[in-house]
Amino acid sequence: MDNLRRGGVFSRWSRRQILQTGLVGLGTGAIATYAWRKKNSLAQAEVKIPPVTFDQDSITRNGFDPMQILRDFDYGEVSEEKGQRVREFHLEANSSTIYLNAALEYVSWNINQRVPGPTLRATAGDRVRIIFHNADGHSHTLHFHGTHPDTMDGVKPVRHGQTTIYEFDATPYGVHLYHCHIAPVTRHIGKGLFGLFIIDPPEPRPPADEMVLVLGGYDINDDEKNELYAFNGIPNVFRDRPIPIMQNQLVRLYVLNMIEFDPAITFHIHANFFQLYRTGMAMTPHEASDVVTMGTAERHILEFAYPFLGKYMFHPHQDYIAEHGCMGFFEVIPAGAQISIDKD
Repeated sequence: MDNLRRGGVFSRWSRRQILQTGLVGLGTGAIATYAWRKKNSLAQAEVKIPPVTFDQDSITRNGFDPMQILRDFDYGEVSEEKGQRVREFHLEANSSTIYLNAALEYVSWNINQRVPGPTLRATAGDRVRIIFHNADGHSHTLHFHGTHPDTMDGVKPVRHGQTTIYEFDATPYGVHLYHCHIAPVTRHIGKGLFGLFIIDPPEPRPPADEMVLVLGGYDINDDEKNELYAFNGIPNVFRDRPIPIMQNQLVRLYVLNMIEFDPAITFHIHANFFQLYRTGMAMTPHEASDVVTMGTAERHILEFAYPFLGKYMFHPHQDYIAEHGCMGFFEVIPAGAQISIDKD
C-alpha cells in the first residue's frame, strides 16, 4: 500500500510549493519517477514469499495492518543529481484514532497514518531528502540516527502547518531509526512517532525473506507505565494471525525496540537460533543466540531458517510484556506452497 499518498497525506510538492509553506530547513528540489518501491527486497527471484492475507477491517479502522508493515519498505522517489543518487521521501505527522483491541480506542500521534511510521530504505552513499510536514496540532520533529550535520539533526521544533527538509548522505550502513525529539520525548515516542531507517551496504546482503518487527508500548492512562505492548503497532496481531514463512528459507528480521518506560526488553524465538548482526553494521554475524537484550532505540538484524514445519513462538522474555500484547508465532509452511505476493 502506498503509505505516502493515502488518507489525505500530501503527495508531491514542487520546490516552489515547499518554499511557499514557510519551510524550516535546507534542501534542493527534484521530483523523479517513483520506481523503487519494494525493489531489491521481495522481488528477488530467489526468495519465495508465502501467501499473505491482509486484514481489511484493520485497514479500515486503523489505516494499516501490522502484517503489511512486515514487508513494506519505502525506497522513496529516485533521481540523480550531479552523479549522485537521491532518494526523496514525503512524511507527514498527524493524529489519528486506532483500535488497540476490539474495544479500546487510542489517539496516536503518527507518521503517514500508521504506527510505526514508514520503513525508509536507502543504500550507503545515497543522498536522502526527507520532506516533513507537520499537520498535527503539536510541534514535532524527525531526528534520524546515523551520521549527518547538526543542521539536519531534527531537534528544532516544526510547528503546526510548517514543512521542513532534512537532507544528508546515507551513512553508515546499518539499521537505524527516526523519531520525534520534542520534550517530553517519552510521550511523543510512546504516542507513535517513530520508524525504521535502513541503510543497505554497498554490496547487497544474501537474498532472504526480509521483515520488520518494531516493538512499542502504550501508556493508556498517562501514568508513565505501559499497560499494553505491540509488534508493528497493534497488540497480539501475530499471536492471532501467525506470520507465514517458508521451510528452510533464510529469514532476515529487522528488529527495533521503541518501548518507552521499560528500561530494556529481550527478544526470543522458540526452537531455533539466529545469527545476530548488532545494529546491522557488519556483513558477518557477531554471535549466535536465541535471545537478545535491547534498550530503547536499540536495533539489530536477526537471520535464521526453520527446518521443521509448524508454529513457533517469538516474544520478549519479560512475561508481562509478552502477555500484554508482544506475543507472536511464525508458521513454517512447505517450501513448495503457492506463492502469492500482495501487490497493494
